[in-house]
Amino acid sequence: MAIIEDTNAQHNTTYQELKRYKSLATMLLGVMVLLTLLSYLAPALGWVKESFWLEIVRAGAYAGVVGGIADWFAVVALFRRPMGLPIPHTAILPTQKDRLGRALGLFVMEQVFTEQEVNVVLQRVDLPGAMANILEDKNMQETIAVSVVRVTPQIFDYMESGRMSQMFARFLPKILGDDDFILVIVKLLRNLVDRNKHEEILSYLLRYIKDNIHSSESVLRSVIQERVREQGGRFLGWAIGGSVATRVLASVRQELERIDLEDSSLRENFTQWVQTQIDRLETDPSQARALTQTIIEALSQEKVVGWWRHVWQRLREKVESDVKNPQGRALSLVRDSLEDLAQKMRHDAVFRGQIEKGIHKGVLYMLPSMRIRLAEFIASVIAGWDAVAMADKLELRVGKDLQFIRFSGTFIGCGVGAALFALLHVVFGINAE
Repeated sequence: MAIIEDTNAQHNTTYQELKRYKSLATMLLGVMVLLTLLSYLAPALGWVKESFWLEIVRAGAYAGVVGGIADWFAVVALFRRPMGLPIPHTAILPTQKDRLGRALGLFVMEQVFTEQEVNVVLQRVDLPGAMANILEDKNMQETIAVSVVRVTPQIFDYMESGRMSQMFARFLPKILGDDDFILVIVKLLRNLVDRNKHEEILSYLLRYIKDNIHSSESVLRSVIQERVREQGGRFLGWAIGGSVATRVLASVRQELERIDLEDSSLRENFTQWVQTQIDRLETDPSQARALTQTIIEALSQEKVVGWWRHVWQRLREKVESDVKNPQGRALSLVRDSLEDLAQKMRHDAVFRGQIEKGIHKGVLYMLPSMRIRLAEFIASVIAGWDAVAMADKLELRVGKDLQFIRFSGTFIGCGVGAALFALLHVVFGINAE
């Protein structure tokens, strides 16, 4: 409400100022008219005698009237018909607003919004710094964080949609088959070895195998017995299947128990094996392709897909529950991420350069279509304006400055008229009139 009141007050002030300058210009023209009449009436009434100086005043006033009227006509003709008369080529702005709109749009497109000018602006503006200022504002951080967590369910829905699944299935082989992906795997594995995390993985796998064999012993026994029946016949399977299964499982348990998780030689051998495999992945393209194919086949297995779906559903439930909590981890994580991002934008020279390069490249890529749309937008906006209202708005904006044209025309006309009369009189001894 306060903004509207301020706008109206400013509008009224501008209108009153324009009206005052119009009155002053008209008064000056009136002075020239009065001076012209007096220069003729005064000798006729015997108030003064004809003289060279009176003729200079008369010529100047006469020319001032002509100049003032001509400039008044020119200024008024821009916005409306002078005195309402249907004079050709008047009321230029209202009658030609569509053409002027197109011309203005083309001018902005071709002369203002050019690649060169945009480059100059982009070079002057500290875009990463401006973005950092925005992200460091606590209110903005809160707004962004709340907005991000609010759309989290929609993001999950989109990621679970058939379209997203098809896109993922189409691009996954390309991503996994990329050389850069193999380099990422190699770096990840080397990082695990450097931090001795591969030993933790080995320990986890051994414990996992032991626990699963123990919990699945009845199933494994049935599988072994079935295999004995398939190979030796139903009678042999009935006779020795149970015994074979018992011995196999006992041997597996015995070998697993012999593996000491703290055995340094085992861990050393495992480390050497991992390093050898990493080197082969890095130097042998066939090994890299084999790993890629193995990962793709593993991910496509029905049990793996089912496991991923279960993990994904549990993750989604936890995340959706957390985002509803104003003090949840999601909001805190987004806030911290925004703060870190702002600091990186402000102090990391490499990251700042990447942002500037990316924005610059994106702007120049979109610039041709943006220029066309901007020109069309300007033309369409002006075409939609009411002709009379448009003229009034423009006059309110520039009318004050145009009144100075009237002042100049009157004064210059008066001065030029007087000077021309004096020059002709001196040179030829004739009356300039």
